[in-house]
Amino acid sequence: MVEVLNVVGVPTSAGAYAPGQERAPRVFREHGLVEALASTGWWVRDRGDVHGVRWRPDPGRPEAMNVPDVVEVARSAARRVGQLLDVGEHVLVLGGDCSIEVGVVAGALASGASVGLVYIDLDADLKVPATGEGALDWMGVAHLLDVPGADPAVADLGPRRPLLTGSDVLLLGQGNITDSEADIVRQRGIEVIPLAEVHADPVAAADKAVAWAAQHDRLLVHVDVDVLRWVDFPIAENSRRADGLTLDELGAVLGRLVSAPAWRALTVCEVNPDHAPDETESFARLNRMLAEAFSRCPAAGSHGHRGSSGLP
Repeated sequence: MVEVLNVVGVPTSAGAYAPGQERAPRVFREHGLVEALASTGWWVRDRGDVHGVRWRPDPGRPEAMNVPDVVEVARSAARRVGQLLDVGEHVLVLGGDCSIEVGVVAGALASGASVGLVYIDLDADLKVPATGEGALDWMGVAHLLDVPGADPAVADLGPRRPLLTGSDVLLLGQGNITDSEADIVRQRGIEVIPLAEVHADPVAAADKAVAWAAQHDRLLVHVDVDVLRWVDFPIAENSRRADGLTLDELGAVLGRLVSAPAWRALTVCEVNPDHAPDETESFARLNRMLAEAFSRCPAAGSHGHRGSSGLP
């Protein structure tokens, strides 16, 4: 049976440090992502974009910039993702900055299903306004867990608060956790698969995450592309030269995760087309990696199709 993979764009950089990520959904499509996915055997439906916002300075609240915009965008994403998951379909969400995951989780929870989140990122994103640098894309997991100091408008946008508990989150590829974040990880009992473990054996690390996810009805996967090694693949918003995964390592991990029985949605965030040294080549490689990952999923059939953007 060929199952449906819906592509949803969330073209926002409201929660970021600077603009750029809001262009990513359009650029992914311009360079053939939907066609590449359809060639893998999935029935692919491009649902277009939900509401998005371009980053702007917020001098009135520099410790948590653009909260109203972040909340509005996350609610739009929650409605669209919830609609699609509730009819039994799968979703690929193209961000946008990492703050959109709050909306994706809220949408996945709307039906009352239990949700597990594999969060692939060099950072833990467990900052709050008092400990971060003002950008809400570094605070997403903290708001999902409603840790002390979380902004109430962001933490309260879903069907329950907190949206997730520590046992609902697994941090994969972790390589840059601060002391305050490490305290939260310990206190909440969050599972961590560190970067070194993924380097050593990407497939084994992914299989460990799949086994962890078996306790949940729905598995969501979040990818911040700053988990990639910048000097090899400069595409993320964050241009630090820290170590990270290769594109092949990330592809191997994703191929396993989207094949998990409970997998329902993949979010790809923090792609900044402005950082690509060659946009065409960079997006061709990204699209190929994503298509190869989805081709390994048993849900892919023998005949792909590119569908319309109308909602069911």
